[in-house]
Amino acid sequence: MAAEPLLSLSKYNTVKEISDSGVLSSLPSCYACRDPDIDGPTETLEEEVPIIDFSLLVGGTAIQRAQVIQDLGKACRDWGFFMVVNHDVPKSLMETMLDACMGFFNMREEEKQEYNSKHVLDPIRYGTSVNTSVEKFRYWRDYLRFVVHPHFHSPAKPSGFRETSIEYATRTREMTKELLKGIWESLELEPDDMEEALDLNSCFQILLMNLYPPCPQPELALGVPPHSDHCLLTILLENGVNGLKVEHNGKWVHVKSLPNSFFVNTGDQLEVIN
Repeated sequence: MAAEPLLSLSKYNTVKEISDSGVLSSLPSCYACRDPDIDGPTETLEEEVPIIDFSLLVGGTAIQRAQVIQDLGKACRDWGFFMVVNHDVPKSLMETMLDACMGFFNMREEEKQEYNSKHVLDPIRYGTSVNTSVEKFRYWRDYLRFVVHPHFHSPAKPSGFRETSIEYATRTREMTKELLKGIWESLELEPDDMEEALDLNSCFQILLMNLYPPCPQPELALGVPPHSDHCLLTILLENGVNGLKVEHNGKWVHVKSLPNSFFVNTGDQLEVIN
């Protein structure tokens, strides 16, 4: 069966609706947005994305902590990315957060549309990359984005979603502060000055949940385009499906996720501080 014409796809609100409908056997041209700079042979490097042992940063000896701080600084300078292992966010909470995420996306579309917003400053936004008014291509992604600090906002459904989000946001925020302390010290800045200089108590923390539904031709689609993040740090929790690529020394490199780990991306604001 040929791909359904774009006109008839207009009746679907989200990528998940299109995917769940089963109408596609191939990808419509409007979703075929592969970038030749990304799709060339992915460089296989001997060195891997740096790994940071969080337990040594917060509970190691002075010598161990100093080494982790040095490793953090090198990871930020050389890669802009690193993996965090042996952190103190419970595995059970990470799994519950992933389940809650899927629970939201699996709700009826009418329930999710309550949070559909075109205003970028709204504290809760549910949507998709389907935006024919500005996009030449469409990205194969739906998302839920909500502000959790300094004021907490969250969808009320599904059951337990709000409570899980509060706990997850709190635990990851504390982990992020410790990572920022290590990065701050790697720049040889005074540790006691960090909280005030970065204004961490009032800065925004946002949870962003991305859904990449099953795709008839995933090799032709992109979930999100190449980009940098505007924040200080992005703490990424993956579901075990390897699909992330990062740019390193001009080459795109596949990232292999590690069990019970977080992938951390240094953002534009952190680069300004550096």
